[in-house]
Amino acid sequence: MELTEHTTTAAVQASFAATPDDRLRTVMTALTAHLHAFVRDVRPTHEEWEQAIEFLTEVGHTCTDTRQEFVLLSDVLGVSALVETINGDEAGATENTVLGPFHATVSPPRALGDTIDMLGEGTPCVVTGRVLGVDGTPLGAAVIDVWQCDKNGFYDVQQPDRQPAGNGRGLFHTAADGRYWFRTVVPSHYPVPDDGPVGQLLHATARHPYRPAHIHFIAEAPGHRPVTTHVFVADSPYIDGDTVFAVRDSLIRVFAESDDAVRAESLGTTAPFRHVEFDIVLAESDGTR
Repeated sequence: MELTEHTTTAAVQASFAATPDDRLRTVMTALTAHLHAFVRDVRPTHEEWEQAIEFLTEVGHTCTDTRQEFVLLSDVLGVSALVETINGDEAGATENTVLGPFHATVSPPRALGDTIDMLGEGTPCVVTGRVLGVDGTPLGAAVIDVWQCDKNGFYDVQQPDRQPAGNGRGLFHTAADGRYWFRTVVPSHYPVPDDGPVGQLLHATARHPYRPAHIHFIAEAPGHRPVTTHVFVADSPYIDGDTVFAVRDSLIRVFAESDDAVRAESLGTTAPFRHVEFDIVLAESDGTR
């Protein structure tokens, strides 16, 4: 076959025909079709294609043990959000949203009611909720992994000389009635890391790098699909313009203010403080994912 602009795609797809894994063959065949269609549509010059390769190379070079620039690239292009939406199709279950680039270290195990704040700065906050099945059954001993930034918008891995390792992180197990609770501080809105190639892309396209304030969760329980999600602070800046397209209306909560000193003392914190209730609903696993 003579390779031309219109025959090259079929030739590359045919090269994958003997791929033993059916799913891999399907993926590579479709990837070839869409990638080649993109190239024919955009018609990049040699210099532009070299620039694209250099950009991806720099994305790889920017990745470290505590920074995942490829995840960040996926996030700002909306791909992470789309993958989560596609894989979170169970009616009644908590919506999936992006993992983000800062789930880069293991969260320390903590007891219910512990604080994940090791700095003692910022507005105190109490987070409570339940982990439930879609039918409302409490899921005792479910595992909840949480992580968040500090009051200034930084994660522990971004400030290893200021924040203790594990600050803003915790691994909890729900009680028999599915309940969990922990203490923390109200997180801030913040910019995604914009000092690397992804930041250069945002700047070149006149996009801001900001995310609204949120707390990350991964929840899982035996016999149920795990969920990766957030709870978003309702009055946060950028709640309507998240640069990684992760906000879902169902995940926005009011972090209610309270001056009740007695209640604050019963919760192991001080007034004034803020409180949010966030239930997480897990769909039953069908054994395929």
